[in-house]
Amino acid sequence: MDRLAAMTAFARVAETRSFSEAARRLGASKSVVSRQVMALKTDLGARLFHRTTRSLTLTEAGQGYYEKVTRILADVDEANLSVTHLQQAPRGRLRVNAPMSFGIRHLAPALPDFLARYPEVEVDMAMNDRFVDLVDEGFDVAVRIGRLTDSGLVARKLAPLRRVICASPTYLAARGVPKTPGDLTVHECLCYSNMAPSDEWSFAGADGRSMTVAVRGRLRVNNGDTLRIAALQGLGLVLAPTFIVGADLQAGTLVGVLTDSVVQDGAVHAVYPHSRHLSPKVRAFVDFLAERFGPRPYWDLVE
Repeated sequence: MDRLAAMTAFARVAETRSFSEAARRLGASKSVVSRQVMALKTDLGARLFHRTTRSLTLTEAGQGYYEKVTRILADVDEANLSVTHLQQAPRGRLRVNAPMSFGIRHLAPALPDFLARYPEVEVDMAMNDRFVDLVDEGFDVAVRIGRLTDSGLVARKLAPLRRVICASPTYLAARGVPKTPGDLTVHECLCYSNMAPSDEWSFAGADGRSMTVAVRGRLRVNNGDTLRIAALQGLGLVLAPTFIVGADLQAGTLVGVLTDSVVQDGAVHAVYPHSRHLSPKVRAFVDFLAERFGPRPYWDLVE
C-alpha cells in the first residue's frame, strides 16, 4: 500500500463525506479510492467511517486519525512548496468568505491594498452571515467573528472583539442612562437575531462571574448595520461590536453605557482548512489582515 496516497484518499473522503466526490477531486476512480481507504482500515485495525445508505461519517478513531493526517499532509505540502516558485510568490485565485458588515466596512477597503501588494493573486469574495463549510463550498479562507467552535480548522486571531452597549444622545435624554445591567429591563433594546439567545445580554457580576439580563424590544434583526441605523435614529439601546459602531462612538452620535460591565467574548479570526494552511496566497492574505487590523484595531481607538 502507498501509505501517503491512502492517507490522502482518506482525508478527501473525510472532508467531502463522499467516496465519489473524493475520487473526483483526486482525479481517480471511486474503486481506487475505496481500495485505498479499505487497505488503510485493515492496516490500522480500526474502523474509520460509519456508513449508511444516506450518510458517511467519521468514527471516533477516524476523527482522531483525520486530525493527525491533515497535519502530516500539510507538512508534505510545505516540503513540496518550499522548492517551488509558489512559496515565494503568492498567485492564483483566492476564495474568501466573510460576514456582511465586517466585509463591507473593513475588508472591502483593505482589498485594493492587498491586490496592489500581490499582483498575481485574484480575489473571489462572498459575503453573507450564514455559517459556511469551507471545504464543502470550496473556500480557501474565511473571516469569522466571535467564539469559534471546534471545527477542525486552523484559526489565526486577527483582532480582539469588543462589544459595547450604546444609544443615541436623544434616546438617553428621553429614557435615561442605565446605571446597572438590571436597568435594561425597562429600556427598549435592539436585538441581533443571529446571536443566540438574542434577548439575553451577558455582563460581569460583582463577584467576577458572568450574569445574563433578559432584554426586550420591538426590533429584532439579523444584520448589525441595520441595528446601528435604528440606534442612531433613537429607537433604543444596541449591543454591537465596535467594528460597526466605533466611528459613531468617536463622533458622539452614539454614546456607550455600562462600558465596563459587558462581557467580552471571542475575537476576529481568519480560519482555513488544515490541508490548505500553507498555501502562499492564504498565508499572504492572513498576514496582511493581521498586520492591518490587530492587535489594536483602528475601530477601537475611540476613547
